[in-house]
Formats: sequence, structure tokens, C-alpha cells
Amino acid sequence: MDLAGELAAAMRAAVAGIAAAGPFLAEWPGGGARRAQVPGQLPVCRWLAGMAGGLAGRVAAGAAGLEWRQTYGAADFGADFLQGYGWTEVIGLRGPIPSTRIAAGFLMLGPGVTYPPHAHEAEEIYLPLSGWADWQKGDGPFFPVAPMQAVHHPSWLPHAMRTGAEPLLALYLWRGGDLAAKSVILR
Repeated sequence: MDLAGELAAAMRAAVAGIAAAGPFLAEWPGGGARRAQVPGQLPVCRWLAGMAGGLAGRVAAGAAGLEWRQTYGAADFGADFLQGYGWTEVIGLRGPIPSTRIAAGFLMLGPGVTYPPHAHEAEEIYLPLSGWADWQKGDGPFFPVAPMQAVHHPSWLPHAMRTGAEPLLALYLWRGGDLAAKSVILR
């Protein structure tokens, strides 16, 4: 099996027990269609080297074969943010496994990074694989989220994340709306 296929199978298994993931799993693409990727690393990928075991270890081992991206530029959240932020899509409009119904991939945040409040049309689930992080929903306070504790964001719910001393690697699922749309930044 190819890297994208291995990761997709592991992602599906990781979210299978999450109640909110049912609609995402119903949209999961079948078949073996693949899109060419241009593997690329970002500064944030340096923290993958310390991850071992499970799905986080598999992402770390295959990171060089994945196309890591950034949605934002320095004008959005600053140059320092870009040093500790990146994502790679496995399933979706840009990933190697095509889908127009869902997007699934991995978010990486380095230590000491705040992903400011933002919102998007797509419904979203995050499943942290490695590293504790604090999450915020709406105007509520930040709350700690442990690895393997799912976080669900309905469409247009403002949310933010911040890491402490350790980096965060999280599996993400998006569904509904424009899967390639840039999030609305809330200041």
C-alpha cells in the first residue's frame, strides 16, 4: 500500500469510535485513485522527528513524502507563527486521495504557538495524536485537550488553539462547504 493509502486507513481507524465522525466516515472515499503530490517540508516539520509509535510515528516516518502547506502568510498572524505552523492533506481537493466531500489530513503546531481565533464553513473534527494543547470554542475559556481526545467544531464556530512546551500533531477532518476555503480570521 502507498503512503497515502496507509495513512488514510489509519486515519479512518483512529476516528471510527468518535460519535461525531459518523457523517465524515459516510463520505470517506473508496477506490485507489491518486493525485500526484510535490513533497515539501516546512520549518514546523522539525518537531516531527521526536514522534514515535502509532499514527503520529507513521506521519513522522513519512513526512518527507508529504506535501506540507500553509494557508496563511506573515501578514495574517506574523512570521513567527509560520515557523510553527503547517498542515498536510491526505484526502480532499489537494491531497493525493481525491475527494470533493471531505478533507482529512494532519495539522502540526510547534511549541508555544497560538493559532488565533478563526472560523470556517466546514464542520471540523480534530484528534490530537501527540502533544497536549489548549482549545477555545466561541468566547469560552481555553481548556486542555489530551492526545486522542476529539474536538468537534460545527460550521462557523469560532475556535483557537495554543500549544505549551510540546508540539501538537493532530488529525483533522473537514466536511461541508468549500473544502479549500481559507478560514475567516477573527480579531
